[in-house]
Amino acid sequence: MKILGIDTSTMAANVAVLEDDKLICEYTINTKKTHSQKLMPMIENMLKLSDIEVRDIDAIAICVGPGSFTGLRIGMATAKAMAHVNNIPLIGVNSLEILGANMDLCNKKICSILDAQRNQVYTCKYIVEGNKIKALEEINIIPIDDLLEELSSTNEEWVLVGEAVYKYKEKIQAISNITIPCPSNNITKASSLCVVARDKFEQNIEVHNCYDINPMYIRKSQAEEQYEEKQKRLRDGK
Repeated sequence: MKILGIDTSTMAANVAVLEDDKLICEYTINTKKTHSQKLMPMIENMLKLSDIEVRDIDAIAICVGPGSFTGLRIGMATAKAMAHVNNIPLIGVNSLEILGANMDLCNKKICSILDAQRNQVYTCKYIVEGNKIKALEEINIIPIDDLLEELSSTNEEWVLVGEAVYKYKEKIQAISNITIPCPSNNITKASSLCVVARDKFEQNIEVHNCYDINPMYIRKSQAEEQYEEKQKRLRDGK
């Protein structure tokens, strides 16, 4: 079974192809270029260099978020278009789960974090069972200081994984029971996305067609919140 993975939830754009237990190819670009500029060339070049045709793909794994609102829309639109034209099923995987899967050999508890702005993070906690990650809670948005206080108050060892670790690096490093992994594990990898998606596909979990899958927005975008606040002021005559 060949799975194409697409992740545009963060600044890094990631694509990969997994065939059963073999990673065929993986392509990551972590630059300021927009996903609309780099995603399709990445997919086309990767498949061409790997001698893989789109018709060879059995399923497309797509990161549904949380993450960049614009990035998620671009990745989802691309995955939906490919799935529609080629009649390929889609498998939805959240970005925090992908980060957790980067640490699948970890013997500590895992806490994935992504920047949610305003000193808040998207977060979810995981443990590894049988080389697979298991969520301990629902995805949440929480102030970073509250999360660090919660983790530091436990008697357990934690790995804090995700791009947001660099934004709050000094605070994190001041806590003795929290470890930051190496840089290669702090981005959402399309290879990890494919592995999680393969397990979901085998269990028929989060398997969709191109019409019934959408990005996961934990909260409204800043533009939507600003618009609603403006409308509220207009209604109130302010």
